[in-house]
Amino acid sequence: MISLDNICIQTGDFCLQDVSFSIPESAYAVLMGKTGSGKTTILECIIGLRPVSSGTILIGGKDVTRLNPALRGIGYVPQDGALFSRMTVRDHLAYALTIRRASRKEIADRVEELATLLGITHLLHRTPPGLSGGESQRVSLGRALSFRPKVLCLDEPLSALDRETREQMCELLGNVRQQTRVTTIQVTHNPEETQMLADCVYRLEDGKVMLEKTSSQ
Repeated sequence: MISLDNICIQTGDFCLQDVSFSIPESAYAVLMGKTGSGKTTILECIIGLRPVSSGTILIGGKDVTRLNPALRGIGYVPQDGALFSRMTVRDHLAYALTIRRASRKEIADRVEELATLLGITHLLHRTPPGLSGGESQRVSLGRALSFRPKVLCLDEPLSALDRETREQMCELLGNVRQQTRVTTIQVTHNPEETQMLADCVYRLEDGKVMLEKTSSQ
């Protein structure tokens, strides 16, 4: 579960005040809104990349408002993927577990599991400069999932992909969600992605986050 309670964010002249909403455990939530409305800013506050002026952020019932990002148990896929050009796909999938000092067997088993899930086993020896956009996003997703996070945050991960690849990635995200049950929040402008993936849709408008739709409606 992700819960924001009266969050206030101040960045230069930009300000969001008293932002509150909750995402149920294992749900796939989409956050929509106009460009510049603050969607990515909210996502970065959840991750811990941006501080809040006041309010509380809970992850799985735990107050993480002032917690270091590395300790929040959140997997993150930024819009550009942010892959390291000299690391192989295998290295990317292993990275989070390596810095957490997991055993070699645990790392190898998890890399194989993720590569199979994401359909990138044949790419494990490759480096990012030789990957397509869809392949790169699969690697970014695998890196984010590698340490079995409680929460997955996706910042417009499919925006740069062509229609066919975007549809394939939506299917993949749906499959990953079914298999991992990780609580997910995705920022997107795309209504087709929202229709395919979201259990609940939130809209940021005039500084307020409103629940627009749930799967039960």
